[in-house]
Amino acid sequence: MIKQISSRLKIALRVVSVVFMISIVCSCEKEELPVPAHDPGSVQTSSVKMESDYRYQLFFDLETNTMVKQNLKKIWDLGFEASENGYRVILNSAKAMLVANTYQDDFFAVSDTLGLNFSWDAISGNLDSTEIGDWRGTNHVYVVDRGFDEVDHQGFSKIVFLSVANDEYLVKFSNLDGTNEITLTISKNDSFNFSFLSLDGNIVYHQPEKDGWDLVFSQYTHVFEGNPPTPYLVTGCLSNRNKVEVAAVFDKDFDLITLEDKEMYSFYSDINKIGYNWKEYSFSSGNYTIFIDKNYIIKSTEDKYYKFHFIDFYDSNGIKGTPTFEFQEL
Repeated sequence: MIKQISSRLKIALRVVSVVFMISIVCSCEKEELPVPAHDPGSVQTSSVKMESDYRYQLFFDLETNTMVKQNLKKIWDLGFEASENGYRVILNSAKAMLVANTYQDDFFAVSDTLGLNFSWDAISGNLDSTEIGDWRGTNHVYVVDRGFDEVDHQGFSKIVFLSVANDEYLVKFSNLDGTNEITLTISKNDSFNFSFLSLDGNIVYHQPEKDGWDLVFSQYTHVFEGNPPTPYLVTGCLSNRNKVEVAAVFDKDFDLITLEDKEMYSFYSDINKIGYNWKEYSFSSGNYTIFIDKNYIIKSTEDKYYKFHFIDFYDSNGIKGTPTFEFQEL
């Protein structure tokens, strides 16, 4: 009997000991900490001045809230893809440029535009839909309609793309009548989207480095559907081809857009997703109306998300060409 009591006592002491140890371990555990709520940035208001004739292209970085570069839209004609394997060539859409492939490989035989079929690059910025296309190995001569500066037509040039390597292009170009012939090497630099050429004969440093900006405010060529389709110069906002994606949010107030909304909308890499139609021109009043309810979520080059919309297109003196916008990091 005494042995049974002693055995039961030992078992009871062991249970008490285990419970005591568990209570000590639990009391030593750190308390759970609440996850802090996501804190979005403050709403920023900025503006850029294109001038009333829209002569400037203005590059803007959302993270730093700064205009990082400004240049006249007329200073370049062709952009050469700057990546190691790149070969595509784009037109300066801000000048309403066009190009035609003559399908001739005799540079000196091309001297006019008769019978040529001029066209433009895809308005989405898709590099697989450039009008020059895959020129490699053809030696075809292209005739370039250099479009317009603020007022005047810039004339015609002809060009042949001679070669491309990992680090450079070789091209030959001249005026359409053969004068001012130049053979030029254009270097690649993968820190940029493109290397830029003026058909006046200059290499142009047009864009900032590709990781240093998100949006460019500029004129550009939009093509209105019809038979035939009609290219037209419009003024608006294009996005960086490098990493930037945009979602349109037209069914929710700017103030109510949150980070969670990025899961609810489709993002696109088309450079004209913001575009020009956040405003509308009235021929009766001669003024632009801004649609402040056209909101956008922008995924930036730094993989951050911002909500964005326009609130004005006029400066303090009532002169057009000064887009003003609000944005906030989500």
